[in-house]
Amino acid sequence: MENTTGLRENKKLRTRRQLAATALELFLERGFDAVSVADIAAAAEVSKPTLFRYFPSKEDLVLDRFADHQDEAARIVRDRMPGRGPVGALHEHFVLALAERDPITGLCDHPDVLAFQKLVYSTAGLETRLAHYGAREVDLLADVLEAESVPPLTARLAALNLVTARQELGRANYRRIDSGKSADEAHPEAVAEADQAFGMLAGGLERVLPIRGA
Repeated sequence: MENTTGLRENKKLRTRRQLAATALELFLERGFDAVSVADIAAAAEVSKPTLFRYFPSKEDLVLDRFADHQDEAARIVRDRMPGRGPVGALHEHFVLALAERDPITGLCDHPDVLAFQKLVYSTAGLETRLAHYGAREVDLLADVLEAESVPPLTARLAALNLVTARQELGRANYRRIDSGKSADEAHPEAVAEADQAFGMLAGGLERVLPIRGA
């Protein structure tokens, strides 16, 4: 029974990835607004109802990969080392991700990544839907902070500031790459801006957020 369940889940995952890959290929080729759900379903050889069982909207076919990062800020703060505050933990993680050219930081000049980011940031519907993923990221981070006895309003305001900083730094880095800079050329400025952004937040938030005990 376990093997059957595992095979079924693997098949669902493969189908999900196939649908997302097919959709992205069509969007990059024709533009997001020029491709319908029916076009994607036909190209992937599935029915529209089947497609909607995997993705609730056309936008989610593109942005589903962001779902893997919705809990990232919450996880970093929850698992931070003793002696670290939430701001310092997120700052350190972001700088390390810049060094690794992680696409989520915007500092990645791989052509496929750049094409994907250009699609997202130039399509109003995708930008609007992306806000949904950001809101979920805020909720998850606020929950972690509340679990550490931070008052609810303080936790939410802190989460909003921290998540927004990460998002805006990512957009700024994407704009550098889109303007023609390589990731290596843009890296020093990206690190400097990350230091500045998290430094600004640290001045206020570290007075009200907890340091992880030993």
